[in-house]
Amino acid sequence: MQEFADLVIVNASVHTMDPAEPDRMAHAIAVKDGRVMALGTEETERAIGPVTLVVDAAGGAVIPGINDAHLHFVSAAMAAFGYVRLDSSVAADWAAVVDVVNNAPAGEDGWVRAHGWDEALLGPATGQLLDCRPGTPVVAFDSTGHQLLANREALRRAGISASTADIDGGKLVRAADGSPTGLLQDGAMQLVSRMMPPVPEATLRPALLQLQEQLHSLGITSLTDPGLGPASAGLMDGAGSTAALELLGDLAVADELTLRINVLMLFAGTGGANANAIDEGLKSGLAETYLNRGIDPAQLRIAGVKVFADGIPRSGTAWMSEPYGKACTHGRLVIQGADDAQRVAELNKILGLINDAGMQAGVHATGDAATTAAVEAIVAVSDSPGEGGSKAGNRHYIIHGAFSDTETLATMSSHDIGYSTNPLIREEAGDMMRQVLGEDRFSRHQPLRSALDAGVHFNLASDAPVTSPDWRRTVAAAVRRATRSTPGNSGDPERITGRQALAAMTIDAAWQDHAEHFKGALIPGMAADLCLLSNPWPDDGEIEKLLDAEVRLTLSGGRVVHQSNT
Repeated sequence: MQEFADLVIVNASVHTMDPAEPDRMAHAIAVKDGRVMALGTEETERAIGPVTLVVDAAGGAVIPGINDAHLHFVSAAMAAFGYVRLDSSVAADWAAVVDVVNNAPAGEDGWVRAHGWDEALLGPATGQLLDCRPGTPVVAFDSTGHQLLANREALRRAGISASTADIDGGKLVRAADGSPTGLLQDGAMQLVSRMMPPVPEATLRPALLQLQEQLHSLGITSLTDPGLGPASAGLMDGAGSTAALELLGDLAVADELTLRINVLMLFAGTGGANANAIDEGLKSGLAETYLNRGIDPAQLRIAGVKVFADGIPRSGTAWMSEPYGKACTHGRLVIQGADDAQRVAELNKILGLINDAGMQAGVHATGDAATTAAVEAIVAVSDSPGEGGSKAGNRHYIIHGAFSDTETLATMSSHDIGYSTNPLIREEAGDMMRQVLGEDRFSRHQPLRSALDAGVHFNLASDAPVTSPDWRRTVAAAVRRATRSTPGNSGDPERITGRQALAAMTIDAAWQDHAEHFKGALIPGMAADLCLLSNPWPDDGEIEKLLDAEVRLTLSGGRVVHQSNT
């Protein structure tokens, strides 16, 4: 009996991203029962039946659905649809930021929550909101997720004063007399975040659904939310709580979740991570939250645990092998311990626990010393049988990463350690990073070509809400390697091609999810996660044309989740 397709796209340039045939193309694709049914004009013509939906691509590119392997879904939803916006399009200088905050309505709980200020654009943040809105608590999270500003009322409610002790792995920025200025960095952020009322479900649920719709309109069908759980107060805006993790399950059960989401649990934030906290978290049962609820793990699953090895360079909390920044510091690990040796040993214990639990570790490391320590620790725990036997197949990976040479990349390749990084952050924060790191180190930052040549499993991701989730901008940033003020150098040895960048956001991102057998490529039998662009895929010399390509259609498991009106 003849089987007919549910949907066929014709007159297209289908980029299959087939790992067995990287250059494989087709001019048509057929979809049935949520899977790719056939490729090619003749094959798909035979699949067109009386009720088959036929879409004319008019020469546009069809690509696998984009997999953003590091996107803070909960925090990005609140930043876009739940908080007062302070990005540069709304507030171009600190005076404008103060004006927006002063005129913003407080929430039902009496707090003003804002997001999006960027010190790289506005200048030093110290004390900028300290004296605004007397009597009303104000907290404003920056675009990186590693800093917040609080006013005096918020500090008072959090019990923060000149006598408040510094927190391990964080910085409570003080005035000359020791009094707090309202700027809190990394681990110190939780001093305020943990005292704030939780975001109510009535606010979070619609924000998540609105962001899901927006991401589908960009052609995104999969993502990893790297950090939900009990330590959410130490990450981003603190919205990624255990309740938020559970809410994702409720959306899946209600068939309202059309994104495929992998979750990394967070048991310790950006300050003082320790093995005891990780052990308690792993034993808490949180990893089983989605089990026995009828949730398809291909739709929503808990993949592993996020670990912060260090902070970020602009805060001086990245651990580098050579001094950097105005303070001329090496930084250090934000792991519990009295010295570097103790902190490295504690990191090994943490990763050993995650590995023995059969879970994936995503390790945030932005300094080269932190990256090396994390890679060495992963190698050690993966090569050791441990309590549960060897778990070398857990596909642990480095988030962000920094490398002083290619030796660490070679080690990652030989031990199947992944690498997830963010070209758009390099572009948008590059001018500040160049000042902090120096030209030589900045030129080596995010060595994409070296990682590719070494055979590392790497992917490109947005880190939204730190940058835009628009993957087209990420691809262009990887190809150009420009900054806000300087164009990319055509001779930059770390540039990659547009197609290589696309692979890093589709089939290579699926590897991180243990799902390259199921999604990330458009070949018969694979999931029909795809998007149709209005234009053909551009040549590398004109990669900016990708920014003008509209996403006409997005399918997730064969379901139409976005369709433009044009």
